[in-house]
This record gives sequence, C-alpha cells and structure tokens, in this order.
Amino acid sequence: MTDIDHRQLGRDSLFLMAEVRIAGTDAEHRVKVRNLSAGGMMAEGPMKVLRGTQIEVNLRNIGWVSGVVAWIQDNRFGIAFVEEIDPKLAREPVGTGPSTPRFVKVVAPIQNTGPLRKI
Repeated sequence: MTDIDHRQLGRDSLFLMAEVRIAGTDAEHRVKVRNLSAGGMMAEGPMKVLRGTQIEVNLRNIGWVSGVVAWIQDNRFGIAFVEEIDPKLAREPVGTGPSTPRFVKVVAPIQNTGPLRKI
C-alpha cells in the first residue's frame, strides 16, 4: 500500500461480525468487519476467496448486500459493493433494522399485573 489513499468514500473503522457467502452457494462464513463505507468493506476471516469473486454479505441492520472481492491480503479481503449502502445503519443498536432476527430484537417490558402470589 502507498502513503496516499486513493479511495473516494470515507470509511468507518469498527468491529462487528457479519456472514459472508460466495454468490450462488448456501455456505455462510463468519467474518470480522474491520472497516465499512458506502461502497465497500474490509473483512477478516478464514474463508478463502479469489479476486473478482462475487460475494454476498449480511450486515447488521442492513441485510444481504452484493459485492465483488477487490483485493486479498493474508486473511483479510476487500469487498466492493454493487450498490452503495448507508454504513451508519450498521452502527445503530441491534434490533432497529428491518432484517434484524426476532431473537435479538428488544423485548417489550412486562406489564405490572399486581402483587405476586406464592405457589
């Protein structure tokens, strides 16, 4: 890499987990998201990919996003998204996005129904 950053989109450094799958397959691999921008992301994980491979990424509060592997270095790789996303959605608390699984959504508080009785 050079000292000059030629990327046009700002990136957020963060640490969250995501599922990645090679387009057309059902096998999902868990990766760490190291940085995220509207146009792409850096992932870290044990999955083996080749440059140019079509990828799908399931990002928290965003859902499945299509992309292409842009670069590879050791166990890290860059993904260029086919369509831009709003990276700020991934930073929002879990349970606010439309693709959030039911088991992680915030549970409604229990109504006070009166005094408890002994059983």
